[in-house]
Amino acid sequence: MPVPAPSAPPTPGVPLAALLARADLGLRRIAGPDGADGVDVTVHGAHTSELPDPRPYLLGGELLLTAGVQTTGVSFDPETPFDTYVERVVEGGATALGFGLAPVHDTVPPGLVEACDRHGLPLVEVPPRTTFSGIARAVWDLMAQARHAELRRVTEAQQALASAAARPDPVRAVLRQLAQRTGGFALLVAADGAELHDAGPRPADPVHAALTALTQVVRPHTSRLLPTPASAADTVADAHLSAYALSTGGALGLATRGRTAGDHTIAGAAVVLLSLLAGAHRSADDTQRAAALVDLLLGTDRAEAASALLGPGLWKVVHARPNTAAVPAPALGTPLAGTSADGTVTLALVPADQEVPPYEGCALGVSAPVRPADLPLADAQAAHALARARATRTPLVRHRPDGTPAPTPAALAGQPALLETLRTWLALHGSWESAALALGVHRNTVRQRIARCASLLDTDLDDPDVRMELWFALRHTS
Repeated sequence: MPVPAPSAPPTPGVPLAALLARADLGLRRIAGPDGADGVDVTVHGAHTSELPDPRPYLLGGELLLTAGVQTTGVSFDPETPFDTYVERVVEGGATALGFGLAPVHDTVPPGLVEACDRHGLPLVEVPPRTTFSGIARAVWDLMAQARHAELRRVTEAQQALASAAARPDPVRAVLRQLAQRTGGFALLVAADGAELHDAGPRPADPVHAALTALTQVVRPHTSRLLPTPASAADTVADAHLSAYALSTGGALGLATRGRTAGDHTIAGAAVVLLSLLAGAHRSADDTQRAAALVDLLLGTDRAEAASALLGPGLWKVVHARPNTAAVPAPALGTPLAGTSADGTVTLALVPADQEVPPYEGCALGVSAPVRPADLPLADAQAAHALARARATRTPLVRHRPDGTPAPTPAALAGQPALLETLRTWLALHGSWESAALALGVHRNTVRQRIARCASLLDTDLDDPDVRMELWFALRHTS
């Protein structure tokens, strides 16, 4: 059965050329695209495998490292002895292949070089003195540097946007900074759909028309029965388009050559500023909210500012994180949404009575309902719930307040495999390896069954109290 090529993980990658430039590694590209046209592959990690078929163990975006142990018995065609293996590496999503010299091969097999050239897979020769673990460490070091550089870029852009908001003609100044900092084209649309201002190089007419249409998607209409989304995205002719709703009823459109989490965060800061600046005719409530936001920016107590901005009602905090970079951030049905500092998590505020459903391809954590003054606590609850959702591979985890009923294994009745897996896993203190050995199955099977248990029980199996309660309950279950 064919294996779909996975997408690169949501981590900052580094160009393969940056790894090849490390003199201490001594790596040499000997096949595949050489990046001479200015377009180089991006590496998101390093993985070592000697399997003839490494696809099940690749996330996508890796530099796959091998010493060539698997080079026998992998081909169905003697005239192209390495084609099958290289095809599998490409299908698995690896962006490059590193071949280590010694102890199996003194030179890179010519057939492997030819196969990589045919399939467009960069092939890197690894000298005997360079260890695979040293390459992996170098990849992570370069990724950390890229991450810090992106965070610095976002911080500097946010500061520049704030400074632009204090200049004469602040709306145009903010748009110019947004276009400059993202290297794109920014478009401001009024509540009636008219184009007000723009900044940056104007894209081709088809791209401009698509961007204008996208701003209409997020702009509310009185005839529209369904709520409008807070943001929308599209890709047209290699241009990445994004549109964001403004609290004034207008919209901000942005067209860039690439789409990064940093650009999304920068655009979010521009949306907040433009919402304040474009609201020339505010109601008394709008003016009060704007004043509260200014007070917050100038250092007023967060609890007081939150209460002034949101009123006396109850709210929930939602943290959402896509499982892969290919999955877009979920639309949580609220304009009060943003992203974390690293751009990987969507943060949102929703009214307490609004239901938060699971979103395919995302992990969500939801806090308990709180008053605005307690939002920092709810933020911590949502972050903890998201961590539990990702650890247990559960689509959505809600914060479980103290005193709520303890979970019971009743929902697993009639499913002996799940009951036995849960009982064994709990008895072995949550060890995947030990449980797999005791049950005689693969550890991934144990993970899948436990995730299924967590979903059916609608509980957090990462919580030690929940585990204890379930263990005692299972002792009395036949």
